[in-house]
Amino acid sequence: MLRDFCKEEFDIVIQAGQSNSEGYGLGAATSPYVQSTEILYLTNDFTISVAQEAVSGNEIMGNFSLAFCTKYIESGMLQCGRKLLIIRAAIGGTGFLDHRWGMNDDLYLRMIEMIKTALELNTKNKLVAFLWHQGETEAILNANKQEHFNNLSMFVNSVRSIFNCENLPFIAGDFVSQWKNDNMEICVPVVAAIKEVCASISHAQFVETNELQSNDQKIHNQDSIHFCREALNQLGIKYFNSFYDITK
Repeated sequence: MLRDFCKEEFDIVIQAGQSNSEGYGLGAATSPYVQSTEILYLTNDFTISVAQEAVSGNEIMGNFSLAFCTKYIESGMLQCGRKLLIIRAAIGGTGFLDHRWGMNDDLYLRMIEMIKTALELNTKNKLVAFLWHQGETEAILNANKQEHFNNLSMFVNSVRSIFNCENLPFIAGDFVSQWKNDNMEICVPVVAAIKEVCASISHAQFVETNELQSNDQKIHNQDSIHFCREALNQLGIKYFNSFYDITK
């Protein structure tokens, strides 16, 4: 029950976008993420639970926010008595052009309600980071650079405005290199737009992903659009390093 967490004080991390943010990276079950009572999820059914990786058959599915939050704690940024709450708003295969993340669309509106819910649990709760990975759907639907720039910049600015956090760090990342290189013509405008948004708004950074492997490269399952689990862990560390650069 949500009321059970009203006495907790949370640093809130928003994690939104599509499948690489939701977490489809597969990897061996030999080194699972060790759950911590300091890192929790608020999921899209508005329940709170201890954060954990999902299991798919004999594989573990990664989540880059776990590596991000682990580094957040290791760096000493989590004050004594507080915990981290990850808002798990990402849904695979979604974008702006298919009317899921625009200002009046379902995923955007649900994300806003999730953030409101998290903040209203305790007056000492605060937003600390906005982690975004999305754009493959825009590429597949042939978004042009200006179109995606407009949609993404409006999206970020609206969240900051609604919650009165103009300096909320925003981090976004590049696609899986294998998939991008195979689909360069449709990817270039979208990636360029994401980079430009990060360069044009304050307190934002773009994360490069050139060396990060896909599921296909790691476990040979012909899935080239998703980072593998190991790559998602590396991505989370990259996101944290960008976050640290913004906030230092």
